[in-house]
Amino acid sequence: MAWSLVFGGWLPLASCAAEAVENSAGSGVRPRVLSLAAAKDIAFQRNWDLLAAKANVDQAVAQKIVAHEFPNPTASFNTSKINADNRPSSTAAGNGLWGRSYDTIFAVNQLFEIGKRGPRQASAAAGAESAAASFQDARRTLDLAVGRTYIAALLAQANVRILHQSAESLQHEAKIAETRLNAGDISKADKAQIEIAAAQLELSAETAQSNAVMARIAVEVLLGEKNPRGAWRPADSLDDLALAESPRGAGEPRPDLVAAAAVLRKTGADLRLQKALRIPDPTWQVQYEHQPPDQPNTVGFGLSLPLPLWNRNGGNIRAAQAAQELAATLVGKVETQIAAERASAEAGYHEAATRWRRYKNQIQPSSAKVLQTISYAYQKGGAALLDLLSAQRTDNDVRIATAQAMADSATAAATLANVQNITVSAPSPKAPSPKNDHAPAHH
Repeated sequence: MAWSLVFGGWLPLASCAAEAVENSAGSGVRPRVLSLAAAKDIAFQRNWDLLAAKANVDQAVAQKIVAHEFPNPTASFNTSKINADNRPSSTAAGNGLWGRSYDTIFAVNQLFEIGKRGPRQASAAAGAESAAASFQDARRTLDLAVGRTYIAALLAQANVRILHQSAESLQHEAKIAETRLNAGDISKADKAQIEIAAAQLELSAETAQSNAVMARIAVEVLLGEKNPRGAWRPADSLDDLALAESPRGAGEPRPDLVAAAAVLRKTGADLRLQKALRIPDPTWQVQYEHQPPDQPNTVGFGLSLPLPLWNRNGGNIRAAQAAQELAATLVGKVETQIAAERASAEAGYHEAATRWRRYKNQIQPSSAKVLQTISYAYQKGGAALLDLLSAQRTDNDVRIATAQAMADSATAAATLANVQNITVSAPSPKAPSPKNDHAPAHH
């Protein structure tokens, strides 16, 4: 299998679309290409918060193992009746250590729990299930976070492109104004206004470029990159993500609800365990005693248990009951929150999708047509400079608003799928265009 170095770590190309490629400009290295699907794969492996959630799962599994372990027996050794007044301790068996009249006892004690292992194991199992569900919920949340930041990076880059295109358009108008100025059709002030407007758009584009770098860095932070620089470019486009099929149906139960339900079961098991702790646990004893000469070898059996006279574990039982009530409240809260998020996401998706379609199919084509008409009229002397600048500014704003609507639609679709716990496959990215990112758009 081929491998590629992506963001400081080795990932198989089969699961990650990011790759290092050469560039013909600058330092000679083109920014790495990263698709949304590849970004999510990397984040699922390297995100710091997700790794912490994975550690919590490991700890919960360890507690589950502990709950199934049986208490170890206790071995004891005791020697007594050693003369301290210089009297002889020898017997008919001799004066060896084993033949003296010492009282030597070897004993083994074993604790047997009554009614506690079952609740303890049930509590540990529910805790492991809760930790696993919390991990899946962290993964779900990370999935949406990566999607949103990736779309934000796409939007930031789209804004850069739009502002550069608008500036290039005005620069073209400035060249035409130069010709008209030489012909005496316009004043130097008119030409200067076009150049100033073009320069302002270029400055706005530089600011947008800085914002785009910060947006790409935000993606790298979620990917667990140790030295984020924003040195990558997206393989997907806003068109790809906005045109993705809208989420439909219902997915599996939300992991946060599964985790809350598991916590409720855990608190129920903990309550049963605290009640079971009122029952004394017996400790059985088996011993061997060696005391020559009268009782050289004897065995004995014993039983001990605590007497629940003063402490009936009332405080812990009350605390467990309160924890169970809190867990039940949390389940209801999560259910309400899921319903509210789903309703909000549906409303947001329908609004964003409708807005984007209207911008794409109606507003932006009309704005481009108006700009083209006024620009042509200005070149022929049939339109005023104020009309041209106003049309250019309106078209620039409309294209930025269209990109924003496209990003909002893609984000809303991802949010709706996420709150419904539906896995939506990202569309296959189109092959990167060989054109420069700053190439003017076709109106």
